[in-house]
Amino acid sequence: MDHMDESAMVFFTLKDLKVRNSMPIYFPKKDSSSSPRLLPRDEAESITFSSKELPNLLRSFSFSKDSPQAKAMEATLRECESESIKGEIKFCATSLESMLDFAISVFGLSTDFKILTTEHLTKSSTLFQNYTVLEKPVQILARSIVSCHTKPYPYAVLYCHSQVTENRVFKVSLGGDNGDRVTAVAVCHMDTSQWNQNHVSFRVLGFEPGTLPVCHFFPADNFVLVPVL
Repeated sequence: MDHMDESAMVFFTLKDLKVRNSMPIYFPKKDSSSSPRLLPRDEAESITFSSKELPNLLRSFSFSKDSPQAKAMEATLRECESESIKGEIKFCATSLESMLDFAISVFGLSTDFKILTTEHLTKSSTLFQNYTVLEKPVQILARSIVSCHTKPYPYAVLYCHSQVTENRVFKVSLGGDNGDRVTAVAVCHMDTSQWNQNHVSFRVLGFEPGTLPVCHFFPADNFVLVPVL
């Protein structure tokens, strides 16, 4: 833990979700005005999204093959092309339409759904500090969920996934040591038996896959979709 990257400090366990409990949390803060945008479906589908085409893509975006941008693009493509773990379906969306299509494939065509995001109620440049749970966390009941995470790429890429195993969604009111207030979205994965034992969460929390649920907070530019009950 002494040498743990601060950005990995988003994981916790169910027992941590109690009023007045304090824990170190990393909340990245990005300027949305400078973030890559989601492309219209037609434009996104006109651009090859494949690691096999990476050299051509780098030329198209004017990145050298050894640049940080090239390494980030390759990592995103590899993650999007990797096999899903047992009991999970995933999809990398490059347009709003394709993200919605994936959500509909999970929830069903006739199911309405809503978006849950982490909200920063105060302005601050502090990324990593201790936060205290201020109120009893509110569980958002959902039979299934879709979680979407932004990935580094020249245009917006959303890594979205859903698991057939049980997940619990919470809204958590947090207060930072410096006075920051955050209403955070958190997901607890109740079954981690199929997870890679090298997953960073197990190094942070100090236990093995399948032993305890793993929970994590969502940064403000990630989100969870849940059916409207």
